[in-house]
Amino acid sequence: MTITVSGNRKEYPKGLTVEQLIALENVDSPVYVTVMVNDSYIATEDRETRTLQDGDAVEFLYFMGGGG
Repeated sequence: MTITVSGNRKEYPKGLTVEQLIALENVDSPVYVTVMVNDSYIATEDRETRTLQDGDAVEFLYFMGGGG
């Protein structure tokens, strides 16, 4: 199946979960990343069961603190 990950179209096996994609993509600090699939946030507790579909668009978001 083809999904778009951070703007790049890639091929993955059918049945891939969000958690598996995080591992395959070597996401930095997976505990702190927010995942969006087709512009919808995926709850951390749903990553292991949320299966990706052909044509999905996935984004990994990192929130950074700062200030001054």
